Amino acid sequence: MVWENGRETRVGSDGVTIVRCYRRVVDSINHTIYVLHWGSSRIMTVIQRWLMRPQGVWLRKAFFQVHLWTGLGVGFYIVVISVTGSVLVYRSELRQRFNPEPRVVEIAGPRMSEEELVAVVQDRYPEQNVEIWTTPEDPAHAVTMLVVGEGKRQQLLFDPYEGTDLGNALPVGWRLTTWFLDLHDNLLAGDTGRAVNGIGAVLLTLLSVTGAIIWWPGIQNWRRSLKVDLAANWRRFNWNLHSVLGFWTLLFILMWGITGIYLTFPSPFGAVVDYLEPPNEENFDPRFGDTVLYWFAYLHFGRFGGWFTKLLWAVVGLIPPVMFLTGAVMWWSRVIRPRKSESTS
Repeated sequence: MVWENGRETRVGSDGVTIVRCYRRVVDSINHTIYVLHWGSSRIMTVIQRWLMRPQGVWLRKAFFQVHLWTGLGVGFYIVVISVTGSVLVYRSELRQRFNPEPRVVEIAGPRMSEEELVAVVQDRYPEQNVEIWTTPEDPAHAVTMLVVGEGKRQQLLFDPYEGTDLGNALPVGWRLTTWFLDLHDNLLAGDTGRAVNGIGAVLLTLLSVTGAIIWWPGIQNWRRSLKVDLAANWRRFNWNLHSVLGFWTLLFILMWGITGIYLTFPSPFGAVVDYLEPPNEENFDPRFGDTVLYWFAYLHFGRFGGWFTKLLWAVVGLIPPVMFLTGAVMWWSRVIRPRKSESTS
């Protein structure tokens, strides 16, 4: 049966089936419209609350916990990466400053042949591989020997007349710069350290995104969150300093996180470029995506703009350690200190 003009009318079994299907479709549509309306209303309510009073939004509280524990977990890593990164902004200048200089030796008697010199060095380092690294044209200069073994590569200076070990061919500043570079790129752990470094870059990006969400203080207060309140008490000052530093360095830290991911895991980025701009064997000009990836490395180390960019990168690179310190103080005052007070009371 169906209703027509307010009256019940009987129809065949096929008609009944059609009517029932029709009613189910109409009910489903109405239910979907209701759910969408209810969901959109809820979403709008959450957005309005976040814009006006974000402190009471549960999603912000969840992001705060993610931000807090991620920051504590990778805080020491961020300190190491930030400090070494600020130093390595001036890597080229440091290498030039500590460039190895030839070591002058006294010409005394006949000069050893290459085979004799290798034999002398091999006697000193019997468990390691020895070969000549450089042979200077000037007979008054020492010879650089490469000694490899026990996971180390050393460049040592030797007197080609006396066979005397004159020490490391590379100055301390050069070696320290190289050590900083290996620490920053590979965490002194080769490929494994480099992979861990990539995960750290992902977490740094996560910290940037969650920090940006947490920073928003509401429409009425956002201007006050752009500067430090020097008159506040120490807890408020610590929170304010952390928040202000995070806001003004957000784009830098986000950039370092994303470019750090690329420098560690370049293949996915290259795959995206190939998908968006398939390679053309007849055209070897750089694609737009290739240019973007090329600039990732330049942006990461500030290799553009001259001395001002390098100084800015080096200074801003030292701010994340300050943020880790202020974040740790907040964690101590909010979590550890209340627990200690409860245990003693």
